[in-house]
Amino acid sequence: MERKWLRSTRVEVSDRYRGMIDRLREDKVEINRKKIEALGYIDIDDHGFIHYPDFTFEPETCEDGYVHGAVMIGKNFKRFLEQMPRYINRESALAGCWVGQLGAFMKLRVPESMRPSHAFAVFEKYQITQPGFAAMNHLCPDVTIGLKLGWRGLLEKVRDYREKNAPEDTSFYDGEELLLLGILDWVGGLADLAEKKAEEETDPFYRENYREIARINRKLLAQPPETFREACQFIAHFQTVDRMYFAGGAYGALDADLREYYIADREAGVLDDSQAVWILASLFFNDTHYSQLGGFTPDGSRETADHLSFVILEATHCLRIPSNIGMRVHPKQNEEDLSEELLKRSLEYNLKDGTGICYSLEKGITEGYARNGYPPVLGRMRVKCGCNWVAIPGREYSMQDVTRVSFPMAMQFAMEDVKEALTEGKEPDLELLWERFACHLKIMVDAVKEGYDRHVEVMHEAMPEIVLNLFMHGPVERGVNCSSGGVDIRDFNIDGIGLATVADSLAAIEQRVVKEKRISWKRLFELLDTDFAGAERERLMLKNIARFGNPDSRAGWWAERVRDYYVHLCKDETTPKHHLMVIPGLFSHGDVMAYGKQLKASANGRHAGDPISHSSEPDPGFAAGLSSFSFVLKANAVAATQAGYGNSAPLQLDIDTTLLEKAGGIEALAALVHTHEQAGGTLINLNCLSKETLMEAHRDPEKFPELVVRVTGYSAFFASLSREYRQQVVDRFLA
Repeated sequence: MERKWLRSTRVEVSDRYRGMIDRLREDKVEINRKKIEALGYIDIDDHGFIHYPDFTFEPETCEDGYVHGAVMIGKNFKRFLEQMPRYINRESALAGCWVGQLGAFMKLRVPESMRPSHAFAVFEKYQITQPGFAAMNHLCPDVTIGLKLGWRGLLEKVRDYREKNAPEDTSFYDGEELLLLGILDWVGGLADLAEKKAEEETDPFYRENYREIARINRKLLAQPPETFREACQFIAHFQTVDRMYFAGGAYGALDADLREYYIADREAGVLDDSQAVWILASLFFNDTHYSQLGGFTPDGSRETADHLSFVILEATHCLRIPSNIGMRVHPKQNEEDLSEELLKRSLEYNLKDGTGICYSLEKGITEGYARNGYPPVLGRMRVKCGCNWVAIPGREYSMQDVTRVSFPMAMQFAMEDVKEALTEGKEPDLELLWERFACHLKIMVDAVKEGYDRHVEVMHEAMPEIVLNLFMHGPVERGVNCSSGGVDIRDFNIDGIGLATVADSLAAIEQRVVKEKRISWKRLFELLDTDFAGAERERLMLKNIARFGNPDSRAGWWAERVRDYYVHLCKDETTPKHHLMVIPGLFSHGDVMAYGKQLKASANGRHAGDPISHSSEPDPGFAAGLSSFSFVLKANAVAATQAGYGNSAPLQLDIDTTLLEKAGGIEALAALVHTHEQAGGTLINLNCLSKETLMEAHRDPEKFPELVVRVTGYSAFFASLSREYRQQVVDRFLA
């Protein structure tokens, strides 16, 4: 049956529902203010937890005093859900919240005996603080598994497969059962709270809303969701439980997963767009889980965006709090394809709101993933579901955004080796420096691979994916944790960071030390050891070369050489013991300050302790004298240095809106997005603010409590960030 209304791009929201959404935003800002007051600045995703200062939890522990293993985790998770405060916001269509990660309340830990001791020695030497081993939750669930079964159905599935498989050790199933029993108790408590609030409410509209929340939660105790609102309530339950367990934040394709419920309710006349936008805004108020709009069907025959995609976009725009929705971008296929209209509407809202959704790019993701030996159909199934990353919902154990291998740290050790050679009377040269850099980088990558081997051996026993196992294809059926082969596809990620710092350093040494001989090797080491004390002229001499991002610069050549060698280290050898595939990525999150603090001064003129460069991006200020072309130059540099195997290396665009109209406005932005997609880019994050507003907010963030920015791959209230993290955003605008 043809549904012409599904091709409409117009979304209307009534004043009543806009008012309720406005009050949700006001409540979120106040909740955020109280969190900052109690906990200090929060430099990560704006997770939707509500701080309850008086809530405490005493876990039951194993003999070593920590919590680990499926049964012990399940037992404590169940007790935690039973004791956790219940919450319903008066303006919301949905019930529930979470009160913080379990790690803050119980002693979750992988036992020392299970840790890879040799690899950890390397991690300590090279200060690899995010090694991948024991990382959790960085895979994308298929939430439709739960939507079809409901919480009771998931419990029955666990019990059925425990009986069918009859394992000698039932701990996998026992832990999952305990968790699900805790969830059901918690959902029942939400229904009880809603009924109590309905009795106390004097306004007829809000009284009926509480009754409907109670009815929905009571129903979800026994049945799967059948309506749009019931499906969103189930997802809110999932988000809450997922976030509490190691900050899980992946969702999947939100418009695709909700489409059948939305269509059925619209055609039955029980849902209009005002109500749908309000329900979705309530879901986004609950948490900032990552999800995607649009994209191709797996066979590539058609685009999936439709009217619901615009409804979801409208909800993010009306609410205007941190959200982590991405849009899959590709060239328009035919007149029925709504992707271009969705892109331009989203850019319009980004300009109005300061930030908004980000852009996951089809060509680099699908074609890159195919280079690993996978068919393109699997690349199209990958969806934006993390800060920088994509994965196949329910079928891929990808472990992205859990590693950081610092190129500048490898360079620091290489410089020490060359300095030692100089003291021994050997004449340094650039190839010796490269050889030592390559040696140290290989040691770092090999250690991460060794840690991944140990990860697949022990995590099922130590720290199972107790939440996401329920929403993946295979773990419950096989009785096997995701990490140990519960799903069919396992491809591990390693992220390299600080590319521009190293490329600019190598280019500066090549130009000033080797070619021009204006600084000797000996003097270079003196400058770095003293952090350029009293040598500002020489520091600027090293800094002011044609840096990475400048057209045809030697720094660009060095960046590609570093990228190529790093890709070789990741791709040309599997993990040593279990022969697992490793896919390279280039992403630093907001960790450039933490990794910079570990380092001495570097040859690009960077002071000791200063931040390193972001991901594979040029450093701020790289385009001095070329500022009118900086967006294009930056995009070109990031596209040219993609790792190339489908994992994201984001382009961060921070645009002064006072200058944008001169450059062509929304049409120019849309053209830039499409150009970067066709050049092989993988992700674009966007901020659109006036420089004056940003600087004033940086000076006095409390005056701008509602200002939202995209920090790297995630969005946050600007006021919730520490001054250091705010400075990252400011530096990019001032570049």
